[in-house]
Amino acid sequence: MTHLLFPLLYLGYGYAPAAQSGGMHYSAATMGMFLLIIVIGIAGYAVQARLKSVFRKYSKVRFPGGLTGAEVAEKMLRDNNIHNVRVTHIPGQLTDHFNPKTMTVNLSDAVYGSNSVAAAAVAAHECGHAVQHAKAYAPLTLRSQLVPVVQFSSTAATWVILAGLVLMASTQNDIVCWIGVAMIGMTAIFSLVTLPVEYNASARALEWLKVSHTMEGEQLVQAKQALSWAARTYLVAALSAVASVLYWVFLILGRRN
Repeated sequence: MTHLLFPLLYLGYGYAPAAQSGGMHYSAATMGMFLLIIVIGIAGYAVQARLKSVFRKYSKVRFPGGLTGAEVAEKMLRDNNIHNVRVTHIPGQLTDHFNPKTMTVNLSDAVYGSNSVAAAAVAAHECGHAVQHAKAYAPLTLRSQLVPVVQFSSTAATWVILAGLVLMASTQNDIVCWIGVAMIGMTAIFSLVTLPVEYNASARALEWLKVSHTMEGEQLVQAKQALSWAARTYLVAALSAVASVLYWVFLILGRRN
């Protein structure tokens, strides 16, 4: 959605023809939000790059126990008395996820058959979600309930706001705009709810790896580092979502005034 912010900065928030300079004038709030979004975008790129680098590094470190990612996942599920979840293989890189609808822990190419520290950490993290589901962890339940709402709102919100801006320009009625902002707000709420879900899954994974003696010493530290960088991607995503909501709020207020 941020790719639409560039034309929108031109289209309307806080600008007026600058007769003396022949250019455009942007308010301090506009430029502040614009710079914030750029900073968050750069931070997101840096975190993703670092995450890939860390996983690439620890994918080369052999797991002392010799277990593959799939075997680590199956062991963690058994130790937590979860017998209705299957461990499956899916293509792609960093596509690993737990699907509560199919009750499957889906592990990617680099995780399923690998016996590296990175593979063990990822497999345990995804099983952390399965444990959350089995224990009815409230944030996970809420996130699952938000999925269909967010899928609709994230697709339609931008166009609702654009239609609202056109309507507001001719009628001064901003109700449609605020409906669009509320829809974008649902995406931000989803991102914020995702934070405790992901951090808690990593905490469960690391605790199990330690208590079960599946991983110890330096390898446990490496697993913690890998999962910490993975969690930061969700933090950046949440900040980006909140910044997007604030941007639209300031844009609409600026046009109304």
